[in-house]
Amino acid sequence: MNDRRRRDVLVVGAGIAGLALAHRLAHHGTRVRVLERAPAPRPQGYMIDFFGPGYDAMRAMGLLSELRDRGHDFDEMELVDERGRRRAAISFTGFARSVGGEVVSIMRPDLEELLRKALPERVEVLYGARPVEIDDHGEGVRTRLADGRVLEADLLVGADGIHSTVRRLLWGSEERYLRHLGFHTGAFAFDDTEIHAALRGRFVLTDSLGAQMGLYPLAGERVAAFTVHRTLETTLPEDARAALREALSGLGWVVPGALERCPAPEEVYYDHVAQAVVDRWSRGRVVLVGDACQAVSLLAGQGASLGVGGAFVLAEELARGGSVQEASARYERRWRPVVEERRRAALTGASWFLPQSPARLRIRRAVLRLSALPGMERFVASSVSGKPSRVVKDLAEGGAPG
Repeated sequence: MNDRRRRDVLVVGAGIAGLALAHRLAHHGTRVRVLERAPAPRPQGYMIDFFGPGYDAMRAMGLLSELRDRGHDFDEMELVDERGRRRAAISFTGFARSVGGEVVSIMRPDLEELLRKALPERVEVLYGARPVEIDDHGEGVRTRLADGRVLEADLLVGADGIHSTVRRLLWGSEERYLRHLGFHTGAFAFDDTEIHAALRGRFVLTDSLGAQMGLYPLAGERVAAFTVHRTLETTLPEDARAALREALSGLGWVVPGALERCPAPEEVYYDHVAQAVVDRWSRGRVVLVGDACQAVSLLAGQGASLGVGGAFVLAEELARGGSVQEASARYERRWRPVVEERRRAALTGASWFLPQSPARLRIRRAVLRLSALPGMERFVASSVSGKPSRVVKDLAEGGAPG
């Protein structure tokens, strides 16, 4: 980083994108401070099927072995009916081959912890730090926090998620940039001997309409649950546990038992399924990364990968030199086409993930049954996840400027 104006960076958000960015910026010798509004790391989260550009970035950052060590092994994703009978399945190995690499299933809090522990000691992570005012005064960025502290930096990065405070303060209200897809999603973990045994090492999804639950067996008797249900409501409920129990009450098999073991609302992850559509990712000395500008929707299964990949691209462009504005523009030119392609695929994947009619449900089963045939495997994978990208690989290998 040869431009003195980029030697002090504030990263807002200690989630996956923010921590990945801090790690890579520190690698290039930058002073980094990470601001997180929560008082401590959040334990809530869901299982991530991590692949694609984020996987390439983790390899380049030297964190691939730790990623694999924290992962969980599943042979396949299986759809079951209301009595637990197999309807269709897709091989994880086959899916990985189709998307051009490997897939690691990892709990989101575990990935955050991995990135947090990998940070060099010189990176400061400040919890309970919420920006309330951002002033880009040309020579730097001045940020006032809710507790009255004022911080100065040469660059501020908004890596604070789909409900980004940085985006709201400088770009405008959330409603302008979020595209709701008509779903709510939830996730929680619990212990249950019988449900854990019923999963038999498989990732299982209910083959259902309107609402769906996915279940992953973890170590011991621990089970991770992921839910999605259709709704036009854009306001989040006060009680996430009650909302999930109501929305998924009609599902069979082990779902009633899982809902019964859903923990207290504050231990449940719950949010809209939405996309962030932002016309420009940077303004002066402020730039967005991760879900703040590129959320393609949780149902696309690539938010974490795109967050790490985008953070890697931004760090590399900043390291190349030039002004903050030039580096931010190069980052967006390189990375926006990848995001836009994934966003289009996600819209297809959302309707595939939770069909609206019995006919579409039967079509999904048929497609999954055919996925093992030559040629069909790649078609199924690309239709829901998009085409493989070499952007991160090329940067890691010293590819030509974009």
